[in-house]
Amino acid sequence: MRATLTLPLLCLALALAIAAGGGLASSSKPRKDPGRPVLIAPRTQTTGCTLGPRPDRQCSPGAFATKLTQKLVCSSAFRTDDYRDVPQSLKYAVEKEYGMKPSKYGKTLEIDHIISLELGGSNDIANLFPEKRDVAPGYKVKDKLENRLHELVCTEHTMTLRAVQKAIAKNWETLYKTVYGVSP
Repeated sequence: MRATLTLPLLCLALALAIAAGGGLASSSKPRKDPGRPVLIAPRTQTTGCTLGPRPDRQCSPGAFATKLTQKLVCSSAFRTDDYRDVPQSLKYAVEKEYGMKPSKYGKTLEIDHIISLELGGSNDIANLFPEKRDVAPGYKVKDKLENRLHELVCTEHTMTLRAVQKAIAKNWETLYKTVYGVSP
């Protein structure tokens, strides 16, 4: 006797497998190695970090990944999802360093890369900070800048990747003004 599953039972079985942590085989794609992190400046503090619109540079100086070269990030095959690997435990560690209660804040706050992955940034804690959405200028404005910088590096070739990494780590708002001619 052969058992057959109806479509509703098959959907239920799939949903239960996903809920149990089984996931789908295709979603367990291995991440690519971004290389070792190189800090833009020394990380001199790991507690008592100041939460504000900009990273506390003593805690979060910024870092790039050695294998995320200009040639690679400008390649049409490059996808940040292949390198994005910031576990929730590391996000909680960032929140704790900044004096926050470790929690999932939803869309009100994100643990952001100072140097974004599309600009060769590292997933290292030195390159992460809590950035609120609704605090001026907020993470949506920084995301806009990162997209434009990628164009300047990869399409227009008017900036080098290393220059962009250093400038965004130093002060992304100043870089925004340089790129757009107005403050964020």
